[in-house]
Amino acid sequence: MIRLARRLVCCFLILLVIPLAAAAQDQDPAAIIQKFGGKASFDDVEATVKELAATGDPKVARALNALSDGDLVYAKSNNRVFIGKGRGTIELFDPITGEKVAEGASGNYAKVRVKNSIRRAVTDALGTLTLRSPDPAKRMAAANTMFSNATSEQIEILDQAVADETAPSIKARLEQARAAAVLKSGRPAAEKSEAVKTLSAKADRETLSMVRGLAAATEDPATRQAAQAAVVSIENTIAMWDVFQNVWYGLSLGSVLLLAAIGLAITFGVMGVINMAHGEMVMLGAYTTFFVQETIRNNVPGLFGWSLAIALPLAFLVSALVGLIMERGIIRFLYGRPLETLLATFGVSLILQQAVRTIFGPSNRQVGNPDWMSGAFDIGLMSVTWNRMWIIVFALIVFAALLLVLNKTPLGLQMRAVTQNRKMASAMGIRTPWVDAMTFALGSGIAGIAGVALSQIDNVSPNLGQGYIIDSFMVVVFGGVGNLWGTLVGAMTLGVVNKFLEPYAGAVLGKIVVLVLIILFIQKRPRGLFAQKGRFVDA
Repeated sequence: MIRLARRLVCCFLILLVIPLAAAAQDQDPAAIIQKFGGKASFDDVEATVKELAATGDPKVARALNALSDGDLVYAKSNNRVFIGKGRGTIELFDPITGEKVAEGASGNYAKVRVKNSIRRAVTDALGTLTLRSPDPAKRMAAANTMFSNATSEQIEILDQAVADETAPSIKARLEQARAAAVLKSGRPAAEKSEAVKTLSAKADRETLSMVRGLAAATEDPATRQAAQAAVVSIENTIAMWDVFQNVWYGLSLGSVLLLAAIGLAITFGVMGVINMAHGEMVMLGAYTTFFVQETIRNNVPGLFGWSLAIALPLAFLVSALVGLIMERGIIRFLYGRPLETLLATFGVSLILQQAVRTIFGPSNRQVGNPDWMSGAFDIGLMSVTWNRMWIIVFALIVFAALLLVLNKTPLGLQMRAVTQNRKMASAMGIRTPWVDAMTFALGSGIAGIAGVALSQIDNVSPNLGQGYIIDSFMVVVFGGVGNLWGTLVGAMTLGVVNKFLEPYAGAVLGKIVVLVLIILFIQKRPRGLFAQKGRFVDA
């Protein structure tokens, strides 16, 4: 009897172990990969991909990538699966380890068939696997992928990932991905309502679309109410960030206007000259940047990252020299005759445009962005491009440097003296013609520096300056002729107002509205926001 009992116990244990061993074999990634072999249907391949993702083993990523790339093959003789590369005679690699195992004629092997839905499943699976990566950036990217492609099958995987995650930001993102998966599942209404609250913290357009879909589809009143409240909250948050984005765009445009107008504010304020060729000084600075970059590309490409630093002083010198020649050759004979000055400088602008067309051609020229000015980053729902940010910083640096020149140097003191009372300054021994020449050269040189900045965000063409000359005059008149602080406030104000008007009125009509508002403002304050005190204007 004892022997019989022992035999029965052994049989029972054998019967118990066999299914467990089979189940363990089914969970073995290498065994699951072999399911790709044979003439598996698309549904079978997709099911196998999901089964591999469920193992959570990062080693299966090699096989999944090969499947997506069309490099996963199986032997026609025994359906064994490999990664196969090459033509004719192909090299065969182990799908788990990646080690080369054999070579064979391509006719003896067939590729595992894939389609777009399978590639999407592979992408989701790879996102699941990278949740266990030691690299926080990869885990965050995986969490973002799972949020965007949430399915109900991911809930258990995300539960485990949330439990294991230690980084607070990644954990919060995983919780949001889990909430998105719950919305697409058959979970109870109470759990979906809780998921809506979790998603409300991530108030962006993608989340808004998910919550709106739930509000329209659910039949549970409590869940619908929670979803509708979340929709209102997310819409308010998005509207607030849209305001911030428009303010940023406005400040960005304002910095461009400041760079283009600040030189004009000097020449117009000190000399009373309406310089219609000021936009061409900007254009010369942009073409100097193009010339510098072309020279560096063709001779020392390793210095391309320094191209703007090299172009800045050269652009200043080129534009300042052209401005000095203009002042000494034409403008000094026309002081006190503003209409003739306007016509003369307009003719100079046409000559400069044609000269540039003759030298560089009429088509747009490419000016590249250095690496440190490329790309963008996000602040909340607001996107900030590096080139625009650096232009704002650069505009403020130029503004501060110009203030130092005007307030802390002998030239600045003489310029201010001539601005306030030209005849008295001349009687005190100041050489006003020399001050006029240096002032005009300084204003033109700053316009050239503005051209370096504008080359990073606008087309470099002979007509580049024409797009900014009218706006520059509006900034100077609105802020107060000859007042740098007025130019700063005027540029930033007009930039922000333009960006808020554009969505409703369009770019062209928006500028017309701004022009009308400035005309109305000048009727009340003819000298602008910050009027110069003690200013003397020659008759």
